[in-house]
Amino acid sequence: MADLFGSDAPVVESGHRPLADRLRPRSLAEVIGQSQVLGPDAPLTVMLDSGSLGSLIFWGPPGVGKTTIARLLADETDLHFVQISAIFSGVPELRKVFDAAKIRRQNGQGTLLFVDEIHRFNKAQQDGFLPHMEDGTILLVGATTENPSFELNAAVLSRSQVLVLERLPLSDLERMAQRAEKELGRTLPLDGPARENLLEMADGDGRALLNLIEQVVAWKVDGKLDGKALSARLMRRAAQYDKGGDAHYNLISALHKSVRGSDPDAALYWLARMLEGGEDPRYLMRRITRMAVEDIGLADPQAQSVCLQSWETYERLGSPEGELAIAQALTYLALAPKSNAAYVAYKAARRAAKQTGSSPPPKHIMNAPTKMMKEQGYGAGYAYDHDAEDGFSGQNYFPDGMERPQLYQPVERGFERDLKKRVDYFEKLRATRKT
Repeated sequence: MADLFGSDAPVVESGHRPLADRLRPRSLAEVIGQSQVLGPDAPLTVMLDSGSLGSLIFWGPPGVGKTTIARLLADETDLHFVQISAIFSGVPELRKVFDAAKIRRQNGQGTLLFVDEIHRFNKAQQDGFLPHMEDGTILLVGATTENPSFELNAAVLSRSQVLVLERLPLSDLERMAQRAEKELGRTLPLDGPARENLLEMADGDGRALLNLIEQVVAWKVDGKLDGKALSARLMRRAAQYDKGGDAHYNLISALHKSVRGSDPDAALYWLARMLEGGEDPRYLMRRITRMAVEDIGLADPQAQSVCLQSWETYERLGSPEGELAIAQALTYLALAPKSNAAYVAYKAARRAAKQTGSSPPPKHIMNAPTKMMKEQGYGAGYAYDHDAEDGFSGQNYFPDGMERPQLYQPVERGFERDLKKRVDYFEKLRATRKT
């Protein structure tokens, strides 16, 4: 299985080995990046210093060193390293691994079992690790690109520490490029901007960067290439985006919060990221329309109409032309006055309804279509608001005995500033009439 710096292929002559394999670190100190788990006071360092390394789950994107770190942990702790992939392994393979680990343990050596894509195992298969983790037959190190909270058994998580490995920043990628140049004995034939473009093309993936560097150094060029020439020779690496995974939910959260925070530039950026990743524009319009209802509300009632009109425009034009309508709606929402007063009021009304769900309306606002209902007092005392002064009777419309709540509390922004004046006006009249 390939890791950040190479593969398990037989060692061949150095000149013919992939660059990623030739640069594979020989110790944890040589690993580039991931200081949050490998730094002086970071979890792995503390575990190793105390001699108490436990089972781990590495959560992070591809090409950031999950396999490499697991392999080096085995070296640091004198454990036998075994690597399997959940994609290609099933119960028979796991049974063989556990049996071999038991024999190894009887002979005085422990086993570090590295499971790549551990989230691919179903719940029952994950349960199979538990007894072997508990009795010390294996020290499990799992790697996953998916959120462990959703994909892994609670029992496995409770016996492991989750460590988050992050996408490599440009500074770490530059260090990796310099290490590659030293190994190759030559510098990349790129000018400054083109070199930065190459790092950006890797999109935080160290393995991808080394593969790109191998391509670049193989070119026979005179002088240094600029960014335009580099882009003509290399395709930009596709951004990591899973429409059903964490990236989907993380980016829509970023988009929503950027609108709520009145930042049109950030909102447009996250919109572009999702569209570039292949997100369904109709899903985006549905969520954007929800933003108009939830975060703008009656502070700008026009916001909902803008969203619906943009949605209809997209349906008529399709992609890519109709995506401009989505961007315009998003920009409008980001700059609109914000209020969640109606949203908060609705949730409060639902809570109140659950608490008093069996209380009938007061009799004076119930119709009395039959003689018996009239005799029971239905409709008695009802004041027709149009006949009242100011067109407002001030009657009670809540169940008898229920304390009147104030659910809707408009803010002093946008159109709700006017609505607040109306709410206060009717509250004042209600207090004076008390009917």
